[in-house]
Amino acid sequence: MNRIMGASNEGTPSETGLLAAARNGSREAFSILARLYQERIFRTILRFTRNPEDARDLTQETFMAAFRSLRSFRQGAGFYTWIYRIAVNSTLNFLKKKGREKNRTEFREDVDSISGPGSSPEGESIRSELGRRLAEAVRDLPLPFRSSFILVVQEGKSHADAAGILGCSENTISWRMHKARKVLQGKLKPYLDEVRHDVP
Repeated sequence: MNRIMGASNEGTPSETGLLAAARNGSREAFSILARLYQERIFRTILRFTRNPEDARDLTQETFMAAFRSLRSFRQGAGFYTWIYRIAVNSTLNFLKKKGREKNRTEFREDVDSISGPGSSPEGESIRSELGRRLAEAVRDLPLPFRSSFILVVQEGKSHADAAGILGCSENTISWRMHKARKVLQGKLKPYLDEVRHDVP
């Protein structure tokens, strides 16, 4: 296998070698690639679906779609980046079709200023309640705003990277993030004001 795939100095097949073999029809080579990245792809999809069973199915569908489209893969793009985009787009299509547009995020603006010491029972209770309310508010965002928000805030993508994944301009991502934050802050404002009033 190493001779076919182009082993690294340590004897482990290189990604380049695996891709070359997979593009020549080797299912074994592609299976090795899939094992390298399937856990990361699964975790990303799970952030969108919040359903492990759906995430597992979509992960499998992502790699099946990638295998069918290997001929269109451009080597310079990076295999993980390419398959990550397939995963996100497949997941967004799934959410649109099924209507289960759920997600969770960790939007921390204003949290530290109102939650008090994180180690105190009061601070932990406030953080927990704020997280619950935030998750509900994010869930209600329109899907374009939610997808941008998850990629930038939870996945840690830059606006440029998120734009590339979602097929829109960087300015569009910035606008969506601005609107999403305004909506979330508006929905959370009554609770934040109440907490600030109660916290000495």
